[in-house]
Amino acid sequence: MNEEIKILYLDDEVNNLVAFKAYFRLDYQIFVAENTNEALKILEEHPDLRIIFTDQRMPDKLGTDFLDEIRVIYPLPVRILLTAYTDDLNTAIDAINKGNVYRYVKKPWSVEAISAVITDANRYYLTNSLLSVKNRELEQAYNELDKFAHSVSHDIRGPLAGIMAAAQLAQDISDLSEIGELLQIIVNSAEKLDRYILTIHDYYSVRRGEFNIMDIDLNTLADDLRVMYEAIANAKGIRFTITINNSDVFRSDEVSVKLVLNNLLSNAFKYQKKDYNYKYVHLEMGVERGVATFVVKDSGIGIPEKYLGEIFKLFFRATLLEAGSGLGLYNVKNILTKLGGQIIVNSVENVGTEFVVAIPTK
Repeated sequence: MNEEIKILYLDDEVNNLVAFKAYFRLDYQIFVAENTNEALKILEEHPDLRIIFTDQRMPDKLGTDFLDEIRVIYPLPVRILLTAYTDDLNTAIDAINKGNVYRYVKKPWSVEAISAVITDANRYYLTNSLLSVKNRELEQAYNELDKFAHSVSHDIRGPLAGIMAAAQLAQDISDLSEIGELLQIIVNSAEKLDRYILTIHDYYSVRRGEFNIMDIDLNTLADDLRVMYEAIANAKGIRFTITINNSDVFRSDEVSVKLVLNNLLSNAFKYQKKDYNYKYVHLEMGVERGVATFVVKDSGIGIPEKYLGEIFKLFFRATLLEAGSGLGLYNVKNILTKLGGQIIVNSVENVGTEFVVAIPTK
């Protein structure tokens, strides 16, 4: 039996229902109903029905009326009309032209005719389902693009405004010490722009989903991260430590893994409490039973509980204390989804945050 293909047959003649189920129950999952109320109940319980056959002349309602009504709530099932009356043919053809009905079959039907209709209807269902998925993906992409354009214009204008204002002030100042301060503003704004552009590059790399699977040595990865974050840790007075519990063979896309860790670590360094004497960022990693686990813990400002379910959404910012692109954690989530991984966040406001990442080896 092909359990994926569910078929509903609606007819007030019990003999037809029994015959239909007897002929096709071994090949498909068959549901039968004697009236439209029973049919609606079956649809509610099985919204993934692929094909609906209905007799035109039902005691409570015409088959075409029933199919027209359910099309709004259940647009995907393929609708087939059955009729034994020649004067119903014009109605059936009109329903087909309006898109309410895919095809009509004359009664009494034959097993061969119904089998051919099921094959065609299932092919039509699969095509429409794929089209529906693509339309949803297109709508999501359009919405993301709209948000992206708005966010980019907003986030780029901020640093640019800082650069322009500082440059204009510098034109009217002769004091070298004041000019030095303005130059520092320009440098800071330019660095912010550079970080934002790099984040956008990461965003599009994730969208393309191009992976290069290779062996990843955790010890080498740890050394690279120590070098990368040593300067910022010293400058901010943050104790940065890395421990490796188990270094079994781990295969994945190295660039993607580094993007994930760099996003989490950069946030851990960025969102520290200003006047706290025991600042730390700790990375713990290991590979066991084919799964690499990375835990990033910090003593930072934490994330308010009400935002924990929102932080992986596109352009979401949980804090205004530090400017961010709103792309970082969104990128992290997308990368992990494509790698078959998972991420869990635990955070207490004004205490710190812990991200736990699990990535299966390829």
